[in-house]
Amino acid sequence: MTSLIPTTSTSKTALVVLPVVESFHSVQGEGVWVGTNAFFIRLAGCDVGCPWCDTKHSWNAQRHPQRHTIDLIAEAKAANPAIVVITGGEPLLHDLSCLSSGLRNAGLRVHLETSGAHPFSGSFDWVTFSPKPSKPPHASIYSQVSELKVVIANRSDLIWAEEHGARIPTRAVKLLQPEWGTPDSYSLIFEYILSHPEWRISLQTHKFTNIR
Repeated sequence: MTSLIPTTSTSKTALVVLPVVESFHSVQGEGVWVGTNAFFIRLAGCDVGCPWCDTKHSWNAQRHPQRHTIDLIAEAKAANPAIVVITGGEPLLHDLSCLSSGLRNAGLRVHLETSGAHPFSGSFDWVTFSPKPSKPPHASIYSQVSELKVVIANRSDLIWAEEHGARIPTRAVKLLQPEWGTPDSYSLIFEYILSHPEWRISLQTHKFTNIR
């Protein structure tokens, strides 16, 4: 078992703090890894400002406690998840190098969920990129993408999805996700995917099943 007691190589990680909205053990509710045993670390702070965001309470980082990364790593390790998901807010507002490397050094598989609106940092096994028109992505995100997940509310969002789909690695999975409060988005995506087989639909199963 990997020790989480600070040594010369981990002392920096022990000192780093990040604003955290919540950390919890559940299953991944959406995307490629849906249904997977997952430990979530939701970081505070976001300047993207999506009007339909379901975690607006995360936007103001000053309203949430600072936590040491060494404690977050220990909590994630104790949960024994298949994956650890760093999400937000917008996690790339923060330097994720210490948290991500510490989690991986503890033997954990680390995923990132980001809009890509800020310079990329950290080391990850999987990167879910969800670009938003309200704050265009930073150029450093595109080469890192494992999964492109675009929220669709209207036809213009499909054009936005195609623009970013053309810039990511060919191996990346491309997903369209209905905006939860826009019922027509489901049929819009369904029709689009029937004529664009390189795309898939992503549903927010945690909302249908009412799990955290």
